[in-house]
Amino acid sequence: MKSPFPGMDPYLEHHALWPDFHNSLITALRDAIVPLVAPAYYVGVEYIMKPDGDAFLGRPDIAVVSPGATRPVSAAAPVVAQDVNVLEVELPLGAEVNHYYLEIRSVQTHELVTLIELLSPANKTSKTGRADYLEKRFEATMSLTNYVEIDLLRAGDPMPFTPQFASDYRIIVNRGRIYRRKAQLYAFNLHAEIPAFALPLQPDDNEPVVPLNQIVHELYSRARFDLRIDYSQPPIPPLSEADTIWARELLAA
Repeated sequence: MKSPFPGMDPYLEHHALWPDFHNSLITALRDAIVPLVAPAYYVGVEYIMKPDGDAFLGRPDIAVVSPGATRPVSAAAPVVAQDVNVLEVELPLGAEVNHYYLEIRSVQTHELVTLIELLSPANKTSKTGRADYLEKRFEATMSLTNYVEIDLLRAGDPMPFTPQFASDYRIIVNRGRIYRRKAQLYAFNLHAEIPAFALPLQPDDNEPVVPLNQIVHELYSRARFDLRIDYSQPPIPPLSEADTIWARELLAA
């Protein structure tokens, strides 16, 4: 069963589904990225847990490491849909939040090359979790590590960047080995497919393209999330009036 939505399915944001989807997507991302960067780099799924009151926060990061002279297989540049806005933004200079994440490291030196973060509700809606995450983000952007931030959550305030751009979802790609504070923002809404993005590695490497929409939809089908979703009910958090009408027509079709 395929997701009825062209990009992100807003029903997956429900608190009963998100932890499963979030953790599964981290693994699916790792499995998709490995053949794009091997044998020069390996990709590790890391997990850190820290209690926040009675709850445990998790943080997914993906890291890429390079072996040296060996280069990963290159891929064609992603084609960005017309309803996706790609902008250059600045990340503010500024704790550590706990959860699953991906690390890409060099096979030869084990050097951390790229971190990939998939935001969780704790990062966006918890005051402590947000502060911790922004501290980690600050540390990453002040280092030479590349940083990718994937925000597929409508709930909570977007992470800061300048200038602000309103959208339902965001992907931020920071090539720390070249620009430090400068980053690419992929801003897209519920109606759009999730854009593919180029994965930053070493400055001289070709950047493989990560087909995130395909990864998300294949995961949805494999995990049969359709068996756990009641599409006759409104999603949580609720959609805007215009998006509610659009979603109803989409689901009716």
